[in-house]
Amino acid sequence: MKTGYAFILTALLSGCTTPSAPVKQAPPDTFYDYTIRSPQGASLTEQQLAEALSDADIVLVGEWHSHPGTHLLQTRLLAAMYANRPALALSMEQFTRDKQSVVNQYLNGEIGEQTLIQQGNAWPNYESDYRPLIEFAREHHLDVIASNAPKSIVRCVGRYGPDYLNRLPASERQWVAQSLTLENDRYKEKFTASMHHGDQAQTERQFAAQTAWDDTMAESMVDYLQTHPGHQILHIAGRFHTAEGLGTASRIAARHPGLKVVMVTPVTQDSPVAEGSPDFQVEVHPMPQRYVQEANMKVAFSNLKQRSSQLTCLSE
Repeated sequence: MKTGYAFILTALLSGCTTPSAPVKQAPPDTFYDYTIRSPQGASLTEQQLAEALSDADIVLVGEWHSHPGTHLLQTRLLAAMYANRPALALSMEQFTRDKQSVVNQYLNGEIGEQTLIQQGNAWPNYESDYRPLIEFAREHHLDVIASNAPKSIVRCVGRYGPDYLNRLPASERQWVAQSLTLENDRYKEKFTASMHHGDQAQTERQFAAQTAWDDTMAESMVDYLQTHPGHQILHIAGRFHTAEGLGTASRIAARHPGLKVVMVTPVTQDSPVAEGSPDFQVEVHPMPQRYVQEANMKVAFSNLKQRSSQLTCLSE
């Protein structure tokens, strides 16, 4: 999830077992191909990966939001994890807390898919990329956690800072995590390094918005496991939120250190994870370059800023 701001985007794990008989796989050739590797570099099938994840409480699967290979892997992994451990829930960045009732209505057969898309504020690529996940959950009676914070509130936090949350009525304040992680941790360092505008105060506000997503998703999953003991969660989110145990994983650990959280992260040669990271890695075909000419990029960013300027936030 990204706003007009430049949200491009603690290793938490130990003891992840890997199968004793890894399989050889060719490097990814098309956008639908991928190669799965353990943190130690062994090649795995989806079934072997699911077995390696079977004792995790929460599995964070990163994505590039429109990459077909990462979406294909997510659906296959959901099916493989369900086969191993049916007490499974799906958590998604792509649906927000205020739309949980809409998601539930669809899963229960009370509304149709177009109503889910419209009333649930589904992402534009829902039908191509997220439909397979939701349909698997619906057919197998899995809970779907609409875990994220509403975009409109997060964007206002980015404009006014974390104190904006104090302006919200209780009915809306519940849609964002009770507390935000604002200290200078590794996640904040990584986020700050991606900012190039030179305005420290603006960066602080933007990071508050960024971590509002991570803290809310983390809190949503921790709360679910407290009321559903023995369940496992597969969480889908953008790569920056999940990679290397930063972001969402660290916010889960702060709320419940006893949970075992494992990351499954897409990588390319140009976008690896840091050396020594505990992530299971999914090598995929690199995405096309978004812009070649700087002028075209400036036009696109200008359009984003224009949309951001139309944002309506609560006044003090």
